[in-house]
Amino acid sequence: MTPASLRAPEHPGTSAQQLPPPFSHFPADLLTDALGALPQTAVTTFTESWNDLPADAHLGTDTPYRFRRYSRFRIHPDRLERLPHVAFFQDETVNRVNGGVDRMFAPLADDVAGGSALDTIVRTLRERLPGPREGMDACGVHQIRVVATRDAEGHPAPEGIHQDGHCYVAQVLIRRENVEGADSRLYDLERVPVHEALLRAPFETIVLDDRRVFHGVTAIRPAAGVERGVRDMMLVDFFPDGD
Repeated sequence: MTPASLRAPEHPGTSAQQLPPPFSHFPADLLTDALGALPQTAVTTFTESWNDLPADAHLGTDTPYRFRRYSRFRIHPDRLERLPHVAFFQDETVNRVNGGVDRMFAPLADDVAGGSALDTIVRTLRERLPGPREGMDACGVHQIRVVATRDAEGHPAPEGIHQDGHCYVAQVLIRRENVEGADSRLYDLERVPVHEALLRAPFETIVLDDRRVFHGVTAIRPAAGVERGVRDMMLVDFFPDGD
């Protein structure tokens, strides 16, 4: 995690005129094509692991609507090295709801953390960062499930419009079942809307430069005629090793 106080306000050695747009929205085939080279069992093990996420204990609600795991990795040329498990921390200036608090989440399961699917996804996304990727040799991986019922909406981003406090962030849809809402919205640094998307297809992805845009996601509700809806996401935060 890169706290807001440690983030570089600009890309060292790079002028604003040299930078690409601060985000890219990729269709599902970017990752499905990359994963197509793997055994189907590896991909299934990865996607089905969202069915085994513990409840987020930091929501402050009587009934949990968000479930998650989190681990950090060093990115080597030939492998991902899982780093020691630590609490996830965001500065209060970044997260007005849970900022300033060490949040301990369960780590990724061993077969996910050491699996070829995660390795393939991380490397594919790192090659498509919307800016310089030199030094982006570490990442945090979040597995998140948000549930909505007839009695309660699910909130993918209870902090509202925000930045995460990293260098780059990838938002990957894993599953969307019986859900309405969850519009992904991006804003410039003046909080003027610049992009809106409804991620629908598994592995559809938005990759953004967290230093140059804000983002948010609207609440989710069950689709008409059903009692429960589920939205599974993987977030990958890229940052320099040691931050």
